[in-house]
Amino acid sequence: MTNIFSHIGHKIIAVVGVIVTLSLLAVGMFYVWQLEKNILAQNERTMTKLTESVIQGLQSVMLAGYADIARSFADRLEQIPDITDFRILRITGQQAFLDNTTIENVNARRGDEEFLPRDDEQTVQVLLTDHPEIQKVISSQATVSYYETHSSGERILTLLTPIKNSKGCHKCHGKERPVRGVLKLTTSLGAVQEDIRRTWVQSTMVIGVAILGTLLLTGLLIRRTVVRPIGRVTGAMVRAADGDLTQTVPVMGRDELSQMASSFNHMTRQLMQTYTGLRNEQDKLATIILSAREGIVVTDNDGKVVLMNPAAEILLGKSMTQVVSEGFFSLIDDPDGLRTLLERDAEIKESETIHFKGRVLSVYAATIRTHQGGVVGSAALIRDITEEKRLEERLRRLSTTDGLTGLFNRRHLDETLAIEMERALRYNSPLSIMMFDVDHFKRFNDEHGHDQGDRVLQAISQSMQEHVRKVDIPCRYGGEEFLAILPGTGQAGTIIVSERLRHSIEQLEVDGLRVTISIGIASIPDLDVKTPEAMIEAADSALYRAKRAGRNQVIAAHRNDSGSD
Repeated sequence: MTNIFSHIGHKIIAVVGVIVTLSLLAVGMFYVWQLEKNILAQNERTMTKLTESVIQGLQSVMLAGYADIARSFADRLEQIPDITDFRILRITGQQAFLDNTTIENVNARRGDEEFLPRDDEQTVQVLLTDHPEIQKVISSQATVSYYETHSSGERILTLLTPIKNSKGCHKCHGKERPVRGVLKLTTSLGAVQEDIRRTWVQSTMVIGVAILGTLLLTGLLIRRTVVRPIGRVTGAMVRAADGDLTQTVPVMGRDELSQMASSFNHMTRQLMQTYTGLRNEQDKLATIILSAREGIVVTDNDGKVVLMNPAAEILLGKSMTQVVSEGFFSLIDDPDGLRTLLERDAEIKESETIHFKGRVLSVYAATIRTHQGGVVGSAALIRDITEEKRLEERLRRLSTTDGLTGLFNRRHLDETLAIEMERALRYNSPLSIMMFDVDHFKRFNDEHGHDQGDRVLQAISQSMQEHVRKVDIPCRYGGEEFLAILPGTGQAGTIIVSERLRHSIEQLEVDGLRVTISIGIASIPDLDVKTPEAMIEAADSALYRAKRAGRNQVIAAHRNDSGSD
């Protein structure tokens, strides 16, 4: 079953309905809440007026000298409907007119026994003396009200009204206290709550009718003015997406929907023109691509491979069916690498050299975009550079290596040492060079011949390569002199490597013959040198000191070393 919210019309009506419903509910709730407050406030004002009237009547009775009927006056007030409790309290919270305390005080103040004491006395503590509401009445001399919930669940309102000590009362009660007592009136809110309940019910019915009417009217208007025009545009867009670019939508009015329809019509015309132009260009490109010697692979804007020429199939060893199945990013079996090529800045225009199935390929990949920046697709250009790389590597080896020993030559040594020394000085990292030559090599050549000397040099070169790390640079300095650059290695580590190499050469036999070497070491930061020439000079000085000290040993340069030692 189709989801009811799959249509935009239903969504709009639902959203508007929710907003209207919430708005009307909020207004209705606020109105009823205000009405409830007003009803409670009106009830409170009525009860306040009643207590004030009672106090005035009570004072009239007392001032007329009929204090003995004041209790009967209070008892009769309890018979008023909805009055659940009516008492006259002293400021101590005790109920008045039940004992002789006040009578005795008045008789003592007047100096006679004008008021007869009661025969039956009782003490009723209605509220505690320190009850906060009583204290508030005494301090403010104004009526205080508060709401409570009875044990039966019924809400009640209690008013505490001060009975002020007026001038007419001073004769009997003195004038020390401004408040003589408190009138406590408790009334049930049952009738008020019933009125509030009826108000809630009536308001809910009115709000419900208003919401229903508003939703119906809003739904009709939205369907007529919004949903139907959008439906026409949507239907045309669906048919255009299926390939029918001749679709047009009627333009009625000047609102946003009319502008949408007009824009859609303009878009389909432009798409039709572009489609026709692309078909023509595609026919032209097909001949060029299919006959090219470079491999070409093209995708659409969804990343699906749509074109692959025969040269690409040969270079990659894959058919177009396989490439389409695996996807464009698996073209060279390295999805991350191909993504990196595509993400590079278009201005760089660099290709990537890879080894793939026995070939060296130059791969260039790019995202094809429109003038507005939209993605049309991606393309990869693949070229076989196996032979070029073979020739390039041969030329590189010839230009950087020594023909006899296979070590790096003097030119490569000078270039590399300058780079490594600049890096070491910049980052304050250690750098060492190890310089050595064969002891008495001239005499060795004279006795055994230059061919034998060359074989010895080759054996020493092989041993040197075995004792240095892959990151080190072993070089032939010239003649029987050798030099190794050790990046990131300090003097102590270089001495260890040098001793191992010296010992290895000492044990080496070439055609039954043995030789020894003397080694000079120069390291930074142990030496305060700033140029490659100064560092080589220091190592050379250490080498000559090793020879003068008896040969076949390792000596490290110190700060005073120079090439003149």
